[in-house]
This record gives sequence, C-alpha cells and structure tokens, in this order.
Amino acid sequence: MPAVIGTEDDGGMISLVGLPGSGKSTVGRQLARRLQLPFFDSDHVIEERLGYSIREAFARDGEDHFRDLEEAVLDELTLIPNAVVSTGGGAVIRPATRQRLRERGQVVYLNSSADEIYRRLRHDQNRPLLQVADPLGRMRDLYAARDPLYRETAHFVIETGRPSVATLVNMIVMQLELAGDISAS
Repeated sequence: MPAVIGTEDDGGMISLVGLPGSGKSTVGRQLARRLQLPFFDSDHVIEERLGYSIREAFARDGEDHFRDLEEAVLDELTLIPNAVVSTGGGAVIRPATRQRLRERGQVVYLNSSADEIYRRLRHDQNRPLLQVADPLGRMRDLYAARDPLYRETAHFVIETGRPSVATLVNMIVMQLELAGDISAS
C-alpha cells in the first residue's frame, strides 16, 4: 500500500536536496518505489519543457533564466500530494523555493562532501557548473555556499558517505517514520 506523507495541511511530499552528484535522483527513484509513490526529477521536467539539456540552457539562456524556470517547476511539483521530488543542486539558491520546499512537505538533505562528489563526477561532462579549470575547487566553493541553504531547507540531513542506495533509502524511511511523517495507509 502506498505511504501517506505528513498531514493534509502540508503538501504531503518528500523533496531531496543536495549538491549535484549527491544521489538525489538515484535515491529518490528508489525511495519512491519503496513508498509506492510517483517520482519526479525537477531537472528532467525542465529538460522536457525546454526540449534541450540543462547544460545547453545555461549556455543559451544563462543561469538566471534557468533558475526562473526551475523555481516555477518546483512550485508546481511541490503541490503534488504524496510524491517524491528530486531537485536540482542549485534549487535552494532562491529563498522562495527554499520556503516552498520546506512548507509543502518533508525535505531530506543528502549531504556529501565536496571531495566525495568530485570523485563521483570528475568524468561527467554534463554538469555545467563543473566545466571549469578547477572543478574540485568549484565543488568546494559550491559546498561552502550551499550547505547552509540545504540545512536551512531540510527537515532531515542524511550523510551519504559510502552506504548503498538501499541503505540510504532505509535511513530516510526510518527518519520519516520516527518523526511520524510517513505511515502506511
């Protein structure tokens, strides 16, 4: 039976936030499967609407235009009851988005160190923010700037380290159950 998230007063959704490469999409997909809920990846929704990649969106339209679209898409997704949403790594940059995420459901921050993310992504050419001369330095800068925003937005912080995806999903489910935020219906 599908899980019921939160109360009727909140959006009844679970959002995953964290740096690019922290596992939001992979963990989110498995979490949704485990809870028998629909899964939405905000980056994929944006790409479908644009008809081209996020990397291309940054190059064509600039980051500000992309963030406008991201904010609008997350505004829509956070209104879907009983769903799991994976956000883009920079979704927390805008205060309105942080507020909507936090108020409309449960937010889980998948916290990975900048060095760990760099090890995971160092060969990935599809991350626009890492296509710089010093990607590790860039990732450390992103972590320093965004970690406080992720923490401000999140109800739960899960340290990703090296656990398997299944272990991370179990950790999230346990936290949500302990807090009384999910129950089987």
